[in-house]
Amino acid sequence: MPKSELGEINGKSSSVKRRVEISVLVISILLLIILVSVCVFYGLKRRKKPIQELLEEDHGHDPDNNQNSQDDLELPLIEFSILDKATENFSDNNKLGEGGYGPVYKGVLEGGQEVAVKRLSRTSTQGLDEFKNEGLDSFIFDGTKSKKLDWATRFEIIKGIARGLVYLHQDSRLRIIHRDLKVSNILLDHEMIPKISDFGMARSFGGNEIQANTNRVVGTYGYMAPEYAGDGIFSIKSDVFSFGVVMLEIVSGKKNRGFFHKEYTHNLIGHAWGLHKEGKSLELVEECINIESMNLSEVMRSIHVGLLCVQQRPEDRPTMATVVLMLGSSEGELPQPKLPGFFYEKNSTDTSYSTSTYGKDSTNELTISILNAR
Repeated sequence: MPKSELGEINGKSSSVKRRVEISVLVISILLLIILVSVCVFYGLKRRKKPIQELLEEDHGHDPDNNQNSQDDLELPLIEFSILDKATENFSDNNKLGEGGYGPVYKGVLEGGQEVAVKRLSRTSTQGLDEFKNEGLDSFIFDGTKSKKLDWATRFEIIKGIARGLVYLHQDSRLRIIHRDLKVSNILLDHEMIPKISDFGMARSFGGNEIQANTNRVVGTYGYMAPEYAGDGIFSIKSDVFSFGVVMLEIVSGKKNRGFFHKEYTHNLIGHAWGLHKEGKSLELVEECINIESMNLSEVMRSIHVGLLCVQQRPEDRPTMATVVLMLGSSEGELPQPKLPGFFYEKNSTDTSYSTSTYGKDSTNELTISILNAR
């Protein structure tokens, strides 16, 4: 071929080769940018996930098998620097209270989520289990602060807790059973809106699971359902029982296991049951609540629903969704409650006790960390 034509062919070949090389380079750069973007996106998304979602993602871990290992991943981990910033360097202005483990602070994360931060004191006599599982003290039992809670506020708190449990039991991606619901684990914000806290003992279920059995019973005396305390069986109905106790405590302003009546040996549940049978349920209401400001229908309905929740047999208790419907409507007749669990009654002829379940009365506010089920 003539030299001129050969040069022209070689020129076209080099041009095509350069275009291919440039195209490969551009595609490679674009793929790299996409890959980095995806990694950054999911990294930021996970960092911003609320604590509850992180707890749900860890549903494969069984907290009942925890042997106090340093590798315990039962709870999501957050860097200390984030908590330090959220609490404004653990400012006294953000201090909510103090327990045996140390002080508790209010914090606000970057996304605006409010959290309660427990800080273990150097002088604390309690260990890691107590630090994770001990809850906040509520002012519902404080003689002075309780006067700030009129009936309307208490009723809104009751309904708010009920809606929170409905979310945990059926509306969240995984069914979550709290297992340690009590008044001290209910946080109130500045508008008295309740939030369920302390999920250190919570268990999550997937699929169609509705109950489980454990040989490590965790919870607090006075709030545990009889089937859970006695046999280690827990389900959404064990949370319902705890909620019923919380309801009666909010209405009465008295603790279940710390309750004392000069004429009876009942605990609070037994006292509420006795008043209900005698048609004197209004006597259960806290004395500081002005009767003229009460909605009597709401009060009577709340006590009635509370007794339905603390019935001895789990199958007799309503679901939390049904509880919300009962509390939200003043119409319709409610079913009559049956004998409650952990009901103590002194016989009129002697000093012996008759009980609706096994058990022996003991001091309130004892948090159980390990208890072999019967």
